[in-house]
Amino acid sequence: MSIDVFSHHFSSINDPRQTAKVSYLLFNILFLTVCAVVTACQGWEDIEDFDTARLVWLKKYDSFEHCIPVNDSIARLISRIEPAYFLSGFIGWMNTISTSTTGDVVTINRKTLRGAYNRDDRQSTIHMVSAFATGIGVVMDVVKNRG
Repeated sequence: MSIDVFSHHFSSINDPRQTAKVSYLLFNILFLTVCAVVTACQGWEDIEDFDTARLVWLKKYDSFEHCIPVNDSIARLISRIEPAYFLSGFIGWMNTISTSTTGDVVTINRKTLRGAYNRDDRQSTIHMVSAFATGIGVVMDVVKNRG
């Protein structure tokens, strides 16, 4: 995977920051965030921790000369971008990745979380189903249901 392919699909997103105050490229922050979220990070601190721990791997794709931005900087920028443009870029990028792998297998996994029954509100246990694209190593969807 090349950061150029990634940035191509996200090129319709405008950087809302003042040019003179930019330390981290928009595409680098998007790349850092998407990589962290695809691997199940939840929250801005998780994203920062994930990226800091994988800085050597991330430097294969760009220099990241200022290292990793702090979680507040990531959150501020991500919250200011247009969601429709991000969605369009993400779908295009995923389509490119999925067509680059031939014979990809999607595995389906289901689990029942034991001990998830809540007697106070009489909620049933949690059942989860996930779809995993083995060729590209991405969880495509997770569905949780109480039943």
